[in-house]
Amino acid sequence: MRPPEPEDLGDVAGTEVRDTPAEVDAVFRTQRRIAVTYFLLFLLLVAAFPVLTLVSDWWLEARLIGDLSPGFLTVAVGLYVLFAAIGIAAATLSSSVESRMLGTDSHADSSADSTSAADADGRADAPADRREGPG
Repeated sequence: MRPPEPEDLGDVAGTEVRDTPAEVDAVFRTQRRIAVTYFLLFLLLVAAFPVLTLVSDWWLEARLIGDLSPGFLTVAVGLYVLFAAIGIAAATLSSSVESRMLGTDSHADSSADSTSAADADGRADAPADRREGPG
């Protein structure tokens, strides 16, 4: 089966959303600001451990769970949790900012919703199945 030609697409080809260079530049600047902010947070967390080791005796000498120090527990377990939380927060914020600032094609969203609804009903006559090109 060959891909449809542009004239076979009908009205779908005319509904493409084009973002202006100014909009794309604004999104780029916002994304860069988000990335730099989360990088600085990451750097602050990583730099806090050597500082705490030099400044606080409690950080290495106190004993918590299983005779382990707060510094060891934080490095062994806490950092992974914090890094995952930072990564998820940065990815979620970046994705939502991009979708809000650049927007989406409402026609494509509504047709995707109807396709998924048709598939959820178990019908075999989803819009993708009904459309066939010549040849």
